[in-house]
Order: sequence, then C-alpha cells, then structure tokens
Amino acid sequence: MQHLLVIEDEDFSRSLLSAYLETNGFVVSGVGSGEQGLAAIDTGKIDVVLLDLGLPDVDGIEVLKRIRARSPIPVIIISSRERVEDRLVALEAGADDFLVKPFDPRELAARLKVVLRRTGAGPLSDRDAAELKELRFEGWKLRFATRDLISPAGGEIALTPSEFNLLAALASAPLRVLSREKLLDAIARKEDAPIDRTIDVLVSRLRRKLETDPRKPQLIVTVPGFGYRFAASVTENLSPDAAL
Repeated sequence: MQHLLVIEDEDFSRSLLSAYLETNGFVVSGVGSGEQGLAAIDTGKIDVVLLDLGLPDVDGIEVLKRIRARSPIPVIIISSRERVEDRLVALEAGADDFLVKPFDPRELAARLKVVLRRTGAGPLSDRDAAELKELRFEGWKLRFATRDLISPAGGEIALTPSEFNLLAALASAPLRVLSREKLLDAIARKEDAPIDRTIDVLVSRLRRKLETDPRKPQLIVTVPGFGYRFAASVTENLSPDAAL
C-alpha cells in the first residue's frame, strides 16, 4: 500500500482528505504545518505528498523546495491559489502536479494514480524500458533501476519522476527533434492535463542539473518552433536479462 502524507493546516479538510484516500487504498498520515511535514519525510517512508501552500509556519513553496533538497518524492500541490503564475512557480520549484481548491476528491485520486504511475513507469513507447539498465552520455549515467542520474564526477543527482521521464525520452532519441506534444506523452497520461509550459519548466529544471551554463545549454537544445533536441551521443547499457 502507498503511504501518502497530507500537509494541510485546516483540520477538517485534512481529516476529510485522509478518510477519503484511506477508502481508496492509501495509508495516510496528516500534519498541520510545514515543519511537521518535513520531519515526517525525514523519519518515515513516504511515497507521495499532498502539500497545501497556505501553511501557518512556512510558505508551501519553501516547504516544496526543502522537500526537493531532501528527496525526489512526488509532490502534488493542493491550493486555493488560482493564477497560472502560482502553478508555474510550483512547477519550477519541483511540484509534479497542481490541483486548485475546491476540487472533487475523485479527481485527486485519479491524479494521484497518474503521478504514481509516472514514478514507476518507463517513458519509452517504442521499446520495453525494462530492458535498459542505463543510458550513458558525456560521462553521465541515467539509471533505470534506481531512476536517478550519476554525474561524470560520480555524484548522484536526484530527479523527480517527471524529470526522469523527460530526460529518458530525450536521451532515448539523441540528435532528433522532439515536439512538446511528444514529450508530454512521455511524462503524462491522457487523463492528466498539464499546462502548456510544463515541458519548458521541466527542461529548465533539467538544464540546471545537467548543463555547465544553463543559459547556454549544450545537451538539451531548443529548436525554435519545433521543440527540443538532445545534442549528445548516447550509448545503451542493457540489463543482463535483456540479452537472453
């Protein structure tokens, strides 16, 4: 069973969410502040977080950034903030989805399933990604078993589920131009509804992790009017079972 953490300061809303999600098969823990949420993440195994932005002690975006400094755990924002700018700020800070209050709890359950599928599903549509052990490029290693990135210096770079799927999609089609629509297919299901700039935000986040100078990218190159191109040669390292 998936362990879900609800960080929501309104007791009634937190209780309702917890009760509903427990009936949908989740183990749910609920806390009322950002500091309590961070402590829960530090001390227990959490599979996904629901995070309200209007917390009494720490702004939700700051909590999100501190979660990202700790872990690539999936985070869905639940907030009454309706502006597109608020959603973009949350995405840029590392959110995997954003749901505006009030919302139908059935929609929340559906989005949770989408995010959790992203966490465990490979992004490649033309082949079975389970055969791949890792993709290698410019000294980097993108590892499928652990869904992380190893730098040329040997350091482990944590990726969110969406970041991993996007990088895997780009690196699995090196030197080819991929449209934003194609890349959206790699990170989302049809029932998910990412906003238009999701890919641009995720690319920006990946560049900050990959590029020497994110303002002058050498690996993930923008092709104006079309999409993005992964501009490095890539080699595949297959798992031993794939050769059988």
